[in-house]
Amino acid sequence: MTTDIILPSSGMGIEEATIVRWLKSVGDEVVEGEPVAEVETAKATVEVEAPASGRLATIVAPEGKTVEINAIIGTIED
Repeated sequence: MTTDIILPSSGMGIEEATIVRWLKSVGDEVVEGEPVAEVETAKATVEVEAPASGRLATIVAPEGKTVEINAIIGTIED
């Protein structure tokens, strides 16, 4: 099964964020709740947590890319 990693809303009217850094690489094991990426909004830099445990299967949004809130930025396979 594949689980999407979604760029979460941080509130405050933020509509997009830039991927600053991936903390995991494709193929790395991840645990649910573990930070997998850092994103920067107009107001803060925040971590995106893994929504499930498994293996980071894909990175859809590479470092430096600006994406809309609720966009898929990666996937995890169990």
